[in-house]
This record gives sequence, structure tokens and C-alpha cells, in this order.
Amino acid sequence: MTSRTVRPLNRARIASCVLVNLCATPGLGSLLARRVWAGTGQLLLALVGFTLIVGWMFDLFHRVYLQQLGDPVPPDTSGWMGRWGLIYFGAGWLWSLVTSVSLLRQAKADETAGQKAEPPRLADLPGQPPKLS
Repeated sequence: MTSRTVRPLNRARIASCVLVNLCATPGLGSLLARRVWAGTGQLLLALVGFTLIVGWMFDLFHRVYLQQLGDPVPPDTSGWMGRWGLIYFGAGWLWSLVTSVSLLRQAKADETAGQKAEPPRLADLPGQPPKLS
């Protein structure tokens, strides 16, 4: 078994995690940023919401198809799937927003805590002739 060293999250990686979290899949960016419990919860909420919304859309398209064929259309009983799907997906997205703000604050705090990279002075580089004053 090999041991992996866990590198600290830098600002660029956190920015990409936030972008994935808010613009692609809620929870996936949190998982990439090593927030396992939050990311798993967000991803589950988003997947449940997505599944319910797809079920609602399937029922809607089926009823429209039946109407176009002139067949009898059953009453709309799938409105609850659309509402709850939106609620679940929205809850997952809002939770990922909170986690993303937390990640950005952590990056800013780490940066101000002395992790700013200061460029070396040219006179201190090896192989440079000593500076004459």
C-alpha cells in the first residue's frame, strides 16, 4: 500500500472546484476540494432532484404526445415530481454555494496567513556575483 501525500489546496484549484460546484454539478466540486460529507450530501440532493425533474418531463412529454395523436390524455398527476425535484436540486445547489463560499474564505485566510509566495531577490540567487555597494 502506498501512502499519498495530500497537497494543500491552492487558490487556482479552489476556484475550479467552486466553478464545478456552482456551474456543473452541485457536490462534485466539494468532493474535489476534499469536503467528503458535504459533497456527498449535495450530490445526493442534486441527483434526487434531477431524477424527479426528468420523471416529470417524461410524463409531460408523454401527455403532449398522446394529445398530438388525438388519444385520450390522462390527468396531470406528476406536478409534485416537478416541484419536489426543483426543491431537492435547489437545496443541493444552495448547500454547494455555502460550501463554495467557505472554500473561498479558506483560500483567502490561507493566503493572508503567510502563504503568499514572495519572489526571490536576484542578488540572492546562486551563481550571481556578489553585489558591490
